Amino acid sequence: MYPRLIFLENISRRVGSLLHPLTKPHSFSISQLSLSSKPLTTFSLLRHFTPESPLMDSAEISLRKALADKQAAVDAQANTVRELKGSAAADKAAINAAVEGLKGLKLEKAAIEEELQEIVKSNGGESKEAFRQGVINTLERKLFYVPSFKIYGGVAGLYDYGPPGCAVKQNVLAFWRQHFVMQENMLEVDCPCVTPEVVLKASGHVDKFTDLMVKDEKTGTCYRADHLIKDFCKEKLEKDLSLSAEKVAELKHVLAMLDDFSSEEMGSKIKEYGITAPDTKNPLSDPYPFNLMFQTSIGPSGVSPGFMRPETAQGIFVNFKDLYYYNGNKLPFAAAQIGQAFRNEISPRQGLLRVREFTLAEIEHFVDPQDKSHRKFPEVANLEFLMFPRELQVSGQSAKKMVLGEAVSKGTINNETLGYFIGRVYIFLTSLGIDKERLRFRQHLANEMAHYAADCWDAEIECSYGWIECVGIADRSAYDLRAHMDKSGVALVAHEKYAEPKEVEKIIITPVKKELGLAFKGNQKMVVEALEAMDEKEAMEMKANLESKGEVEFNVCTLGKNVTITNKMVTIKKEKKKEHQRVFTPSVIEPSFGIGRIIYCLYEHSFYTRQSKGGDEQLNVFRFPPLVAPIKCTVFPLVQNQQYEEVAAQIVKSLAAAGISHKIDTTGTSIGKRYARTDELGVPFAITVDSENSVTVRERDSKQQIRVNVNEVSSVIKEVTDGQSTWADVQWRYPSHSSASADE
Repeated sequence: MYPRLIFLENISRRVGSLLHPLTKPHSFSISQLSLSSKPLTTFSLLRHFTPESPLMDSAEISLRKALADKQAAVDAQANTVRELKGSAAADKAAINAAVEGLKGLKLEKAAIEEELQEIVKSNGGESKEAFRQGVINTLERKLFYVPSFKIYGGVAGLYDYGPPGCAVKQNVLAFWRQHFVMQENMLEVDCPCVTPEVVLKASGHVDKFTDLMVKDEKTGTCYRADHLIKDFCKEKLEKDLSLSAEKVAELKHVLAMLDDFSSEEMGSKIKEYGITAPDTKNPLSDPYPFNLMFQTSIGPSGVSPGFMRPETAQGIFVNFKDLYYYNGNKLPFAAAQIGQAFRNEISPRQGLLRVREFTLAEIEHFVDPQDKSHRKFPEVANLEFLMFPRELQVSGQSAKKMVLGEAVSKGTINNETLGYFIGRVYIFLTSLGIDKERLRFRQHLANEMAHYAADCWDAEIECSYGWIECVGIADRSAYDLRAHMDKSGVALVAHEKYAEPKEVEKIIITPVKKELGLAFKGNQKMVVEALEAMDEKEAMEMKANLESKGEVEFNVCTLGKNVTITNKMVTIKKEKKKEHQRVFTPSVIEPSFGIGRIIYCLYEHSFYTRQSKGGDEQLNVFRFPPLVAPIKCTVFPLVQNQQYEEVAAQIVKSLAAAGISHKIDTTGTSIGKRYARTDELGVPFAITVDSENSVTVRERDSKQQIRVNVNEVSSVIKEVTDGQSTWADVQWRYPSHSSASADE
């Protein structure tokens, strides 16, 4: 056995012994593995584990420890060599043996470094970057999207969708509308992008819609504080192989908790790590909040301030009263909106994942807070997919497959309506072509959620940038309607009429505004609003504490801190009343979809390469499902002659009449190259005209072909692209066709 293989076997054994005791790696012998045509690495022994698996972390930690031990051995042996060379009594043979020992240790150290580098790359380093660049290059070359205003140098965070990108986006939105608006009988609205300041003041965006920013102290260039810390941590983890296991754990913890860091904590980390401005290496300012909304004014006088909306939801909330009336004063009901939103990102990057103008598709499902069941929940209850509840996150475990119905019944997911929309989102994303194994639903941790939220889950999709939040599904309770009701003075409530009058016990919360004004001055209004927004349980707990202790700590979300409330500042009591109807503020379940993020992840999940027939080049392919493919089929006359072109024109006419997007290519290029060109656009089917009576239909991924009569071909394509039949169904009905050109 080669010395390198012996060493690798020792390393793999050492790694295996340090893995989680409850999980065993597959057992392979080095002699078996050496027969493979692929290079032998320790990483290849562990590749069946997921990127976030504890086993991958254990392998990295064990190799870092092995590297540190080997470095210590190299240093000790180097000292021995120096001592021998400096000793007059040492003989030449002893010196030579010591030198050979040092060389051997250095070779072993280099091998460990190589193994460690492989694992670091696989965990998000160079291999993911190379894949991402291949996808982006193809997308820009084929005009799916390009930087906006490119001839003027472009503007960060702004992109133009080209013809295929527009088609993919419209197909995704059309399916969203069909899957949610039509199937769920939602009320669709279309509200302005320009929003008066008062609306966004009530919603909290004016005061709290911020990111932390730092400035280059000499040039004034601005950066997002969390981006700089994230870049520092990732670079150290990917490139510094000498990091100790403890330092690795610290940096990974910082990455995991970064979203929850305060400005003081971020400033402390920037100083601790010695982070400077990326371009100039100048010192940075302390982090401070920057509001992400684009400000404008409405009308020529400039006295009516406004903003470009950062989300589409507020337009639905302010229309609740009219929508409720339109729906016959009945709950539950949902309103939906697709539209542009705007966020003035500090330092946008990551392509379509973080931009300054983007498309949102949002749903506000209004429901009785006392009854969050859903009549259609049984339709999704048996779905099983990756979920990442908060208890798994805090214990350092990975996402696990769970049955949706069980997650709701156990209380992992707060209620049936929230669970129903999680299930519908899962079906929507996987129908688009998102890989089920790289889609998970992550529950927000307790410190991530606003005080008014009952529960919140994000649909996260894994791509080369990591796990990306693409859909948020939140139970926002009644916060939004109450906020606009308080600000506008308009009752945004629902009614439930009783058959007979009922005697009900109600909580009456009366803030003493004089005392609150003395204590909180300019913040009085926010404290009053928070007190009045308490639910019964929270109010009764406060009442008990005020009676027993005289004061209580109370979290005011809009202030972002706890305040002390004394028994002079508020009175809380229960009163009995006879009521003929119940008046209440509905709760809101909100699924919010970032369309650009979903589309980018779809691009990565659909992209692959295969060798050309000659094996001399890699051909790029997008495996879009017909549902979202920008072009459903292409039409190719095999050779340039009048008869074939007339047949092609007849087919094109029938495709257009059937509403099937298509492209005709009558160039003299070889049919194999024409196939490759359209595979790169993700076109699922190609019709080749090679006779006057019948044509061949080729499927993109299998490259298999069938022969179909000319007068039937458009109906066959429509049948498959509409999802009425599968390719396997039509293959069974029509004769197969073999052609070497399909493999070119």
